[in-house]
Amino acid sequence: MEQTVSLHDLFSVLRKRFIFIISTALFVVAITGVISYLFLTPIYKASTQILINQKQTEQFQVSSQDIQTNIQLINTYIVIIKSPAILTKVIEILDLDTTPDLLEKKIKVETTQDSQVIKISVKDPEHYKSVDIANTIVEVLQEEIQMLMNVNNVYILSPAVYLENPLPATPNPVLNMSIAAVCGLMIGVGLAFLINYLDMTIKTEQDIEELLGFPVIGIVSPISEGDGNNIKGLLGRFWRRGQQDV
Repeated sequence: MEQTVSLHDLFSVLRKRFIFIISTALFVVAITGVISYLFLTPIYKASTQILINQKQTEQFQVSSQDIQTNIQLINTYIVIIKSPAILTKVIEILDLDTTPDLLEKKIKVETTQDSQVIKISVKDPEHYKSVDIANTIVEVLQEEIQMLMNVNNVYILSPAVYLENPLPATPNPVLNMSIAAVCGLMIGVGLAFLINYLDMTIKTEQDIEELLGFPVIGIVSPISEGDGNNIKGLLGRFWRRGQQDV
């Protein structure tokens, strides 16, 4: 027999398993919170911005061609910033216990479209170290670029600064727990429907029809406590009359 599920049946399952669904969501949120606060290492982020420009000349006006030339140099500077030539000196200056390859993974260099501004971001478990690395990269770049490209066109717009109470960039416990709440609700709903689907106990006359394939022709109404006492009294009178007849 083909089984169909109505919208009313779906809401009935959700209403019946409401506590289970909420409990599942709260459990997932609790586990995510514990992991975010106690087990994940906080990672701090420090950023600095630099401006790439042409070598200064006696001309006071800058043409659009000059700006386009500067923009074309951006990709070259991005490669130079993350190159071993820069990162090796940064490691030596700060006496870091790492390698250029590992340090490169902590650094993100980005720029906006048609912009001569480069943003250098560094992530590290220690806030002060991320600030030191970001600022030292710029300082080394200013020195090395003069020898590598024979220009002096790196200008610091905003250095990385130390914060008294820095907030970690990752993890974000509130965001993680919000996502966990949504996922927990989805898991709870899925499990509720799965449990309802695997539940083979007979609860209604419709269940009997689906199981046996025969229509229900009669239903025994529930007997209340008062009705039960009346039936017991009636049966008792019949029994005593029968005893007297015997």
